[in-house]
Amino acid sequence: MSKLTRSLIIILIVSFGLLYMINRLNNAQGYSGDNTLTVYNWGDYIDSDLIEKFEEETGIKVIYQTFDSNEAMMTKIEQGGTSYDIAVPSEYAISKMKDEGLLHELDHDKIPNLQYIDSRFLDLSFDEGNKYSIPYFWGTVGIAYNTKMLPDMKFTSWNDLWSKNLENQILLVDGAREVMGMGLNSLNYSLNDTNKDHLVEAKNKLDTLTPNIKAIVGDEIKMLLAQEEAAVGLVWSGDAADIMWENENIDYVVPKEGSNLWFDNMVIPKTAKNIDGAHQFINFMLDPENAAQNADYVGYSTPNSAALDILGEEVSSDERFYPSEELTSRLEVYNNLGKQMLAYYNELFLEFKMHKK
Repeated sequence: MSKLTRSLIIILIVSFGLLYMINRLNNAQGYSGDNTLTVYNWGDYIDSDLIEKFEEETGIKVIYQTFDSNEAMMTKIEQGGTSYDIAVPSEYAISKMKDEGLLHELDHDKIPNLQYIDSRFLDLSFDEGNKYSIPYFWGTVGIAYNTKMLPDMKFTSWNDLWSKNLENQILLVDGAREVMGMGLNSLNYSLNDTNKDHLVEAKNKLDTLTPNIKAIVGDEIKMLLAQEEAAVGLVWSGDAADIMWENENIDYVVPKEGSNLWFDNMVIPKTAKNIDGAHQFINFMLDPENAAQNADYVGYSTPNSAALDILGEEVSSDERFYPSEELTSRLEVYNNLGKQMLAYYNELFLEFKMHKK
């Protein structure tokens, strides 16, 4: 046998060995097969006991990974490096992923528990007929404030944040749509406004808020408000519920001008390997008892009517988290603005953050 032949054989053996190891590694990391399910979700956005329960009931091993923004999630799925079987994007991201062919169409026959979802949260503009997504949680963006630190202040309007009494007392979430939306709403513009004159006006108004802004932060906003490091925060309603649980002095309000009505839905990305298991997971999470347990743990509003019955009237009658139809009519879902307009929002938001420094 020639040296060249031996070398080729060795290369082939090594190559097959590497392919075998890569396949084993991929399976271990969640490049899923029938017995594993890779779930990609926001941080601290599920009761881990439910994951264990699903594994026990189905025999499917769940590999749970988290993201901190819709944009990061979409980039990871577009790249296709990991075969995520379930993801939980927000409404505007679902619209974008649908347009870009990144989602599997759902088989509703495999999701009988869909019957428990309130019809108000189905067949919405970002996914008509719920062909690609199923509601997980919903909520609002509003103002969390400390009634002990600010005993003489009442918050009813976004413009209350510009009070001279709030110098260095406001925390903002680090989100372009949320902060720019607040600026737009304070001027009675839509938070989906694409008029550049309006957007610049909103950004300029936000610049005048900087004396009152203590910091622009991420998930730590909950801890900081609960520990009374600041008196006011621009937050999502579920975060407000968590903060209120930790500190009884915190209250939450959705301003009268309107705000964001958001939805996070479960989808099956195009890269999924365990499509049947993904349908099982979605149906499991829609079971009323499981949905109620998850809502109680996470603190966000559930779209599951039967789960809401289990949680009781004390929960369902709290209009801070289950707002009236009159208030809901002034709320808006984020539209998919397109790459160019979203980039412009981000550019203005970055300029605002630089102005804050």
